[in-house]
Amino acid sequence: MPDFQVVVSDGGKSYKITVSGHESEMLIGRRIGDVIDGGILGLAGYKLQITGGTDKDGFPMRRDIPGRGRKRVLLSGPPGFNPKERGQRRRKTVRGNEISADIAQINMKVVERGPKPIDLLRNESSGE
Repeated sequence: MPDFQVVVSDGGKSYKITVSGHESEMLIGRRIGDVIDGGILGLAGYKLQITGGTDKDGFPMRRDIPGRGRKRVLLSGPPGFNPKERGQRRRKTVRGNEISADIAQINMKVVERGPKPIDLLRNESSGE
């Protein structure tokens, strides 16, 4: 079973959550742009949108590349390439938009807030 580092962005603040076991299997097959229930990550009442991620070797996921595998594509902008000059393009390796077992980090943002702040929910789950 894969382990994922999930980075949840909530209006200027980010939280890193490690997901493993059954919860990680629920994320496999999801795509960039999908909205999921925050209960999978221990954030009851929250709705989270997948915004991207990177695989185990650091290659970024791109919304416009279908599938799970890596592809070498000609890029003119982020993610995956930040041009230094106007009109610059470069062939780079990127990952498709579907989450697989090879993904190491998943980026998400809060779409709908729950009844409790994320700080309190994380403290409850860690037993502090």
